[in-house]
Amino acid sequence: MNRESGILMPIFSLASKFGIGCFSKEATEFIDFLYKSGQGYWQVLPFGPTGFGNSPYQPFSAFAGNPYFISLETLIEDKLLTWDDVNGVDFGSNQEQVDYGKLYENRETVLRKAYERFVALEKTNSGKAGEKSHDDNAKDEALKEKPFMSFSDYKKLHSYWLEDYALYKVIKKLQEGKSWLEWPNDLKKRDKKALDKVKKEQKDEIEFICFTQYEFDKQWAKIKAYAKEKNVKIIGDLPFYVAMDSADSWSHPEVFLMDKDLVPTAVAGCPPDAFSPTGQLWGNPIYDWAALKKNDYSWWVQRIERNYEWYDTIRIDHFHGFAEYYAVPYEDETAENGEQKKGPGMDLFKALEKKLGKLDMIAEDLGTTTEENVKLLKDSGFPGMKVLQYGFTSWDSIYVNHRHEKNSVVYTGTHDNTPTFAWVQEINDGERDFTRRYINSMNTDYGAFVWDIIREAYRSVADLCIIPIQDYLCKGREARINTPGTSEGNWQWRLTPNYLSDDLARSIRLLAETYSRIPPEV
Repeated sequence: MNRESGILMPIFSLASKFGIGCFSKEATEFIDFLYKSGQGYWQVLPFGPTGFGNSPYQPFSAFAGNPYFISLETLIEDKLLTWDDVNGVDFGSNQEQVDYGKLYENRETVLRKAYERFVALEKTNSGKAGEKSHDDNAKDEALKEKPFMSFSDYKKLHSYWLEDYALYKVIKKLQEGKSWLEWPNDLKKRDKKALDKVKKEQKDEIEFICFTQYEFDKQWAKIKAYAKEKNVKIIGDLPFYVAMDSADSWSHPEVFLMDKDLVPTAVAGCPPDAFSPTGQLWGNPIYDWAALKKNDYSWWVQRIERNYEWYDTIRIDHFHGFAEYYAVPYEDETAENGEQKKGPGMDLFKALEKKLGKLDMIAEDLGTTTEENVKLLKDSGFPGMKVLQYGFTSWDSIYVNHRHEKNSVVYTGTHDNTPTFAWVQEINDGERDFTRRYINSMNTDYGAFVWDIIREAYRSVADLCIIPIQDYLCKGREARINTPGTSEGNWQWRLTPNYLSDDLARSIRLLAETYSRIPPEV
């Protein structure tokens, strides 16, 4: 990495007209803001379609995109929707919070209207396919913006995951939302005759789901291309585990530890400690690393390759899991009887590099460090993470500046932390005093104090510095993205429209210039 900086801003937190941040003009405006601010990176959270709890770390698929991110304004520009189709729809009334209930009720209905017009246009265009003149073809070649692939080509290119995902979604709806573990045996075990029957009877519904993925990728490709023009790179999160109720575990049970009846033999968790006497029971399916190794980790190769279609750099969540992981017997109600197991280690990353070339990754290596995971981070060469909030709340922490390494990424906080403005008020007097002394800040105004902490992050020797947008704006607890261990009130915060000013961009750019973090021109 070059010495640069960036901003953490989830897609859903962007301002937009229709209830949730998406791939609308606000996304390109945010890229403009990054460019003016001298920032080289935009970090986003995972793109997967979310279910109960709305967590992007528990998606229905490791390959599909979240249809909530499809811009309705872009569909209007493409003549697939009209303003009348969307103006009267209730997507939620609070500009600063996503109302997932309203989105669940109404967003799909609007997307179906777009799909119906798309089908009609496809039929019309196919009838005119042979009527194009030589001049029209020449004009097409001269178009500056290269068109996205056709829907037909998209389905062929992505057939390795798209067909199973669409089928999973359709069956889940027919089964009234039940987990695939509770489906009738023929559907659960993917009996060909049973699946063919669903494909035949639900052909249009399957095509609709494929259409939403097509539009997701088509729109994001345009946003990402714009970011490249502005010399902004995208960092995207990759959850270590997949959800138990997901298209991945249903369509590829061979990837996970399951018996012949497709009952998981173990699930993910965390061992007991001082904070949790019975441990943490996460419930994700555990990878069958031995079986994956025999197949040259092909499922992981496809997963990483798919994520590189979206992102320039991948931040791997729970990196320690590749060194060692905790497996809990499936039917246990606590994590007390789990066992620590050895992960694939460098063998996986060597297989990935062999297939995909050099990997541009960031390792989320927060939490308890062991000899095994420290060695894996060193052997991989990936930069780890340093979070200043953790550094100032424990004595001689590995997260304070004087213990940073060049090959690392420094944050004030992450999506799992309280915004720093609230954090400086909530820590105890001793921790606040230590923070002031360490960064040499005598500011009694908490907003100025937050900017001093941001300056400390910029000052770090770490190659990359990422600051959550809430910290620049001195937002409080109301802007927290996620509180680990809770299931309500997360993944909702949104930026108020027109909140990012040129003055703020200049202030951020001055930091980037002062600490030599302006990205090199390409």
